[in-house]
Amino acid sequence: MKMRFSSYLALAIVSLGLMRETLAQAQTFSVLYEFGSKTGDPLNPWFPGTIAQGRDGNLYSTTPQGGGVGRGAMFRITPKGTLSVLDSFDSAPLSGLTLGTDGNFYGTTSGGESAQLGTVFRITRGGTVTVLHNFAGPDGAYPTASPVEGTDGNFYGTTEEGGTNSLGTVYKITPSGKLTTLHSFFDNTHGEFPIAPLVQGTDGNFYGTTFQEDGVVYKISPSGKLTVLHHFNASQGAYITAPLIQGSDGNFYGTTTGDGIIGGTVFKITAAGKFTVLRKLHGVGEGPVLVAGLVQASDGNFYGTTTSGGTAQEGSLFRISPKKPYPYKILYSFDGTTGQDPYVTLIQHTNGILYGDTDIGGIGGGVFYSLNVGLKPFVALVSSSGKVGQTIEILGQGFKGTTAVSFNGTAASFKVVSSTYLTAKVPSGATTGFVTVTTAKRNLRSSKKFRVL
Repeated sequence: MKMRFSSYLALAIVSLGLMRETLAQAQTFSVLYEFGSKTGDPLNPWFPGTIAQGRDGNLYSTTPQGGGVGRGAMFRITPKGTLSVLDSFDSAPLSGLTLGTDGNFYGTTSGGESAQLGTVFRITRGGTVTVLHNFAGPDGAYPTASPVEGTDGNFYGTTEEGGTNSLGTVYKITPSGKLTTLHSFFDNTHGEFPIAPLVQGTDGNFYGTTFQEDGVVYKISPSGKLTVLHHFNASQGAYITAPLIQGSDGNFYGTTTGDGIIGGTVFKITAAGKFTVLRKLHGVGEGPVLVAGLVQASDGNFYGTTTSGGTAQEGSLFRISPKKPYPYKILYSFDGTTGQDPYVTLIQHTNGILYGDTDIGGIGGGVFYSLNVGLKPFVALVSSSGKVGQTIEILGQGFKGTTAVSFNGTAASFKVVSSTYLTAKVPSGATTGFVTVTTAKRNLRSSKKFRVL
């Protein structure tokens, strides 16, 4: 039986105070904001709900409910928890937001506009929305994920339905709004209903997953050539909702949801398709249902969430190592008052702290929270590859008084725009490696290597 993600998740879950802090083994969990505290607040963050760090050091995302008309909102929240609603939607934006190299954010709605089949939009930091494309069915329908910017400056994404066979599409869209359908999914063997965001690998291809019970991991070239890398079976977990992430070792990592009976899994897959289950979650404590993906933090470990499990059976935060024997540890258990059902993938801010949100809990509309596991500040690259002479954008903090920027040890010219944002030109002679920003107080190294093209 085929069902859309929202219907499945509701069935799966049926089968199963502001600034509160919990200290546990050298980490600090904090509820930064309870959604619904004010009239017009965003409500009930939903998958994928991607959270993006902006040039100003604040965090940005969307919710499919709340806002001025009750059908969703874009919000900004500071790392300390001050929240502002920047725009209200009437078409349920599930996607969250991704940051473009132009400083704007990009996302999708799953309905709205002329055909009511969804849109791709651009939104400024101040909340000005531009609809780039209205889906009509043959070109896709009901996009769940936000598009991601490729190295060519175009954006790439998926729609859950629509296309030639109504089983979903992969698309490319230019910043001006010209959309090209790269692939229409056509049968279970090759995948159906892609709902997760794509990730561009260091080889230039995009990697993604499809949702249906025996879904697939696939790669697709920027021109639209799709290759199925892996077909899931019941022993490897049911239903794939989460995006992939490319680890520092070049492999891709992800999760399978599970269905309350079949436990969810954490897995690794190579670019060639070699698949390994790192952990199969089971039992009451661990919780068998994973919806969100993973984030690889600056310590090299992966962090994620479960939507069941933990001591109160209302979700948990966990850490898993990419190294054998893949040690796994629950770091925090939600208890309802501190949130419940964390569906959204965590983000690590350049201050070193992990941030996320929950669908419900708190006073009812979910919470925005942080988890500080003691990791140091670093810098993040808006683009992780480029050519010599290309201007690269760098996010961080404490940039006022910066004295040097280097690409794998080669000095670069730079311009400090603000305390949280600077640009640098890839210098002649630069080689692939980490970017280092020398500030008045410390050296800040990038969390990922910059690849010189």
